[in-house]
Amino acid sequence: MSALTAIYRKEMRAYFCSPIAYVLWTCFVALTGYFFYTGLLYYSMASMQAMQQPWGVTLNLQEMLMAPLMSNWSVMLMLISPLLTMRLLSEEKRSGTIELLLSYPLSDASVVLGKFLAALTMFALILLPTLAQVAILFWLGQPHLPAILAGYLGLLFMGGAFIALGLLASALTENQIVSGVLAFVALLMLWVVGWSGNLVGGSLGEALKALALGPHFEGFPKGLIDTADVAYFILFIGFFLFVTIRTLEAKRWKA
Repeated sequence: MSALTAIYRKEMRAYFCSPIAYVLWTCFVALTGYFFYTGLLYYSMASMQAMQQPWGVTLNLQEMLMAPLMSNWSVMLMLISPLLTMRLLSEEKRSGTIELLLSYPLSDASVVLGKFLAALTMFALILLPTLAQVAILFWLGQPHLPAILAGYLGLLFMGGAFIALGLLASALTENQIVSGVLAFVALLMLWVVGWSGNLVGGSLGEALKALALGPHFEGFPKGLIDTADVAYFILFIGFFLFVTIRTLEAKRWKA
């Protein structure tokens, strides 16, 4: 546990001693702020139109505003996550410090989990400013708190999946740029593979849909926590962390 904590602290210091944390924060806050403003404006206009209807249509704040917002956040975080993971192991390999790191009395699991938890913490901190938007919604109206909490849980699961895959990409190459591109392409393919399932049909189509990341997240912003979706993310994260640990073990044996 002490080894894992040491790796975790080292990576957190590295994030805050470089511009990456502040640049990602600034970009994410600017983009989410824009989407929040436009979404709130659209919802206000739709509410005004609904009030003018004689049958008095009631609009759902969660379905019309928060769920689409969280879906937008998930796409933006998919773009950001490779930037969080691309240097975690590739930079160690490029600089030659990976051999020194592996020579210490540290287990490969401690190294991988320490870096994973640091990146996931950074992911959560980047997401943190969106709570201000949620606070504004509670000030203006009465959003559904359980659905919002479920949405954030889904975003954390999604972030764990992004980071686990990105960590494996970082372990496969010494070049940070190549690592980031590999992670982004892999995540994008896993995001859109479900669309192919609709075209293929049959058992293969269902299998492609089951592999896709996006459909397993869709229920969370609606307040629906399906055990199948939770199991998918846990297995996804566990699989890619396991493969990353094995990749480090192979490096240790070669060294």
